[in-house]
Amino acid sequence: MINALEQYDPQIYELVRQEGARQSGAIRLIPSENYVSRAVMLASGGCLTNKYAEGYPGRRYYEGQQVTDLIEKMARERAKKLFKADHANVQPYSGSVANLAAYAALINPGDTIMGMSHVDGGHLTHGANVSFSSKFFKSVPYPVNPDTGRIDYDQVEKLAKEHRPKLIISGATAYPREIDFEAFGRIAKEVGAYHISDIAHIAGLVVAGIHQSPVPHADIVSSTTHKTLRGPRGGILLCKAEHAKSVDRAVFPGLQGGPHMHTMTAVAVAMAEADTPEFAAYAKQIIKNAKALAEKLLEYGFNLTSGGTDNHLILIDLRNKNIPGKKLAKALDRARIVTNYNSIPNDPAPPANPSGLRIGTPAMTTRGMKEEQAGQIAGFINTVAENIDNESAIQEVGKEALLLCSHFPVPDHFIIPGKNNTV
Repeated sequence: MINALEQYDPQIYELVRQEGARQSGAIRLIPSENYVSRAVMLASGGCLTNKYAEGYPGRRYYEGQQVTDLIEKMARERAKKLFKADHANVQPYSGSVANLAAYAALINPGDTIMGMSHVDGGHLTHGANVSFSSKFFKSVPYPVNPDTGRIDYDQVEKLAKEHRPKLIISGATAYPREIDFEAFGRIAKEVGAYHISDIAHIAGLVVAGIHQSPVPHADIVSSTTHKTLRGPRGGILLCKAEHAKSVDRAVFPGLQGGPHMHTMTAVAVAMAEADTPEFAAYAKQIIKNAKALAEKLLEYGFNLTSGGTDNHLILIDLRNKNIPGKKLAKALDRARIVTNYNSIPNDPAPPANPSGLRIGTPAMTTRGMKEEQAGQIAGFINTVAENIDNESAIQEVGKEALLLCSHFPVPDHFIIPGKNNTV
């Protein structure tokens, strides 16, 4: 396939080649990024990209669905088994679409929703004022405690009783601590609200049993299929049996036409990979690496939101270093360390140039790096921060980062029983 691409479109081929080299030669610390297996990649780029399959298995609007029906059923059953859910819809194009479908399945436009404040770590789709979610619904955000950087469940309960939302959203995009989904479920029941949990970032940790699962406590669980879950770029919805029809109708015909069957095929592969002891070991190592990285950063004098991490993610407050998040992210990128600048709770700086840096350990863990390498990476980050205006020093860190990458090549295959698995 690459040879055909090179022959037909050498410009795109060269750009793809360059991106592959960049991913191989950089320490990727963006918490939402990862490396998929060759099996997932082959499935997502296969012949299923040619097929339209509007509708659901046994109820399609196009013929020729003998194979697609089997694939979708397999993906659904694997997801249900993996997450221990009554029902799974594997058609959402993305996590954002999955979230909107979850809302549409349970409430009406104009109803009140409660999600974590975007500036405190919530996702755009949880009610941020720049998102569609605040255009269709009345949004009442809950903040984190400004002193601890953690969710204050008493405050969430107080806001819920005051505003009586129709729906409460648990989950986040920049929250480094474990979330008590049971507490959210209890609060939702107290005020007669539905509970939707967005586990896009931590789905891999949930299925590995090292983070509380929201499935028993939420009406609907939404997730992406990449990030820690290490599948293709897509979305998924899990729900109780009573909401199955509403969820399916919200996805199709409510929001989408034909599903992306090539992505769904890769989702099925990723679900099988995640249902292995090797995946559980990888997920546990994500946590170990994140804690080791956080501890070293603290030793170097970095302030971390909430003081550390329970999951795959670390949010650095750079105000004591007097370095804007964007400036450090750009400098680290030149040093072959890929991060993203990010707002911190109660950030006095604007989102386009915030005070924070968000990093995570899924991709480095997939490459086989462990606690020792996490400590090295913390040292790299510190050196760049201390030499933020010294391009020569930044380039020297880049050489060291490239050398580290050479010792941990991107795995060609993993999670294959009997093979050389990477954790």
